[in-house]
Amino acid sequence: MMTAKEIRDSFKSFFESKGHQIVPSAPMVIKDDPTLMFTNAGMNQFKDIILGNHPAKYKRVADSQKCLRVSGKHNDLEEVGHDTYHHTMFEMLGNWSFGDYFKKEAIGWAWEYLVDVLKIDPKDLYATVFEGSPEEGLERDNEAASYWEQFLPKDHILNGNKHDNFWEMGDTGPCGPCSEIHIDSRSEEEKAQIPGNQLVNKDHPQVIEIWNLVFMQFNRKADGSLEGLPAKVIDTGMGFERLVRTLQGKTSNYDTDVFQPMLKAIAEMAGTTYGQDNQKDIAMRVIADHIRTIAFSITDGQLPSNAKAGYVIRRILRRAVRYGYTFLGQKQAFMYKLLPVLIENMGEAYPELNAQKILIEKVIKEEEESFLRTLETGIRLLDKTMNDAKAAGKKEISGVDAFTLYDTFGFPLDLTELIPRKRHDCKRRRVQRRNAETKRTRP
Repeated sequence: MMTAKEIRDSFKSFFESKGHQIVPSAPMVIKDDPTLMFTNAGMNQFKDIILGNHPAKYKRVADSQKCLRVSGKHNDLEEVGHDTYHHTMFEMLGNWSFGDYFKKEAIGWAWEYLVDVLKIDPKDLYATVFEGSPEEGLERDNEAASYWEQFLPKDHILNGNKHDNFWEMGDTGPCGPCSEIHIDSRSEEEKAQIPGNQLVNKDHPQVIEIWNLVFMQFNRKADGSLEGLPAKVIDTGMGFERLVRTLQGKTSNYDTDVFQPMLKAIAEMAGTTYGQDNQKDIAMRVIADHIRTIAFSITDGQLPSNAKAGYVIRRILRRAVRYGYTFLGQKQAFMYKLLPVLIENMGEAYPELNAQKILIEKVIKEEEESFLRTLETGIRLLDKTMNDAKAAGKKEISGVDAFTLYDTFGFPLDLTELIPRKRHDCKRRRVQRRNAETKRTRP
């Protein structure tokens, strides 16, 4: 079984052998683009080349790009940790061509890498192609389909609509059809019952997209019409964590060696074992995910703060601290102690982590200690508020009191909801235990 490091290295080596320049990841934090705070896709660093604002230094490029997504339809921060596939920070493997090769090579090399290098079974692979759009005057992408037919049977080549299979940078600018590669990781018994082509793009957890090949061949003009691009662009993106999960035969990204070393370190710190308690598992996944985002953001020059990108990072850090405090009993700063594990796991691919280790640890520790003081103060005030409400004959505290704790003292609203519920549950369990003991002692 290939390790995550071996998989990342194999991708770079493969495309280097095809004449691609391997470039370093751009910073995850964007400072010179007013439309973006964070790099959320591999193409961000090549945006000006694609738009024609700058000439391309290299015609062929490949990399592993660190990305951050914390909003949008499939990137809700509050989902991270509660399921096994949402992440804030992730890596995107990609290869690009700026006016050089196009569909034939992009499809052929994708197949060669997946099947010949990674040894994925061809019968588990499916490809989608753009079905066309009559209102746009666009025909089906028969060119891409013809190249796929060299590798796949026709029932493994599926039409996709404009939403899934036509990529656009924005309201105007470069755009074009795309071809997604999906893999079916179900058991043979399940495959025999339902063919994989019926589950592509149906949100099945084991029939997933692993690679998107974008063929930028049009330019969207201000009036909405399309014209051909003088220099066509290939832009591909493959989610690294998802690929590792597939190759290592896991059903969860967190069960791969991308996250397991960190989860084991967190579990040891908390005196528990991952996989034995659902709520603790959620907390450990939150921390394992968030420490990556926080550390990489700091290396890229973004410190936690109360504004813009800094606020996003502070929010992510505090979310991790809350979960550690509430479910893992971490009443002292602890996340900064996890940095050596992160460096051991990712430092070779991203040497900036080790270069800024002291700064990262210092910033995280200070942020943790500051927020833990806020939590302790808030809990004392919440205790008083709950006692006052009880004395007044109320069963719950008011929304006004909860908002005051948040607005004046920075105490998280979700903890204001959670703590009384936990205490009620503990009280209920004590009553149930006493009732059970009484029944046992009765003659």
